[in-house]
Amino acid sequence: PGRRDRGVESGPMKWRKWNIIIHRDLGYLCFGLTILYVISGIAVNHIHEWNPTYKIEKSMVEVDLSTVDTADDRAVTATVLNQLGETGELKNIYRQDGRTLKIFVVNNNITVDVANGTVFQEKSTKRPLLYQANFLHLNHAKKLWTWFADLYAACLGILALSGILILKGKKGLSGRGKWLVGIGFLTPIFFLWLYS
Repeated sequence: PGRRDRGVESGPMKWRKWNIIIHRDLGYLCFGLTILYVISGIAVNHIHEWNPTYKIEKSMVEVDLSTVDTADDRAVTATVLNQLGETGELKNIYRQDGRTLKIFVVNNNITVDVANGTVFQEKSTKRPLLYQANFLHLNHAKKLWTWFADLYAACLGILALSGILILKGKKGLSGRGKWLVGIGFLTPIFFLWLYS
C-alpha cells in the first residue's frame, strides 16, 4: 500500500518538479534579453519627451560665403562643409527658399542662411547601450533576429504559464493567484477603455 500511495503522488509531484525546472532554466536563459528589453521599453515609452536612440546637439555658427556664388548650391555646400570640418557622407541638399539651403549629412542636418552665412546644425550621436537595445527591441535588424525575437516571446509565454502553476493552494492559482491574474488581464482593458 505504501508503494501504491507513493506511485499515485509521483505523477503530480513529477509534473510540478519539471514545471519548476523549466521555469527556472528559462528564467536564467531569458534574463539578459529581458533586462535589455526593460531598458529599451522604458526609454521608448518616453519617446515624446526625448530621443531614446540618438543624442541631438544643436549649435549655431557663422561661415564665410563671400567668395562663393550663393546661387550655386553645390559650391555653397562644399564651402560650408569645409569650414565646419564636416567629413560625414553627404546624403542630400535642397534649396528651401531663396536664402535657405538645407544640407543633409550622415548624423548632421545643416541649415544655411546664404544671405548672412549663419549655419544651424543638428548633430546626432548614438546613445551608448540605448541605441543597441532599441535596435534589437524595435527589430531594425530583421532577418534572423526576427525568428530569435519570436522564440524569446514564446519563452516569455512559457515563463508566464509555468510561473502561475508553481504554487498550489491559497498562494497559488486557485487562491489569491486567480485575483492577481485577473487584475493583470483587466488593467490593459481598463486603459483601452479609458483612452478609447
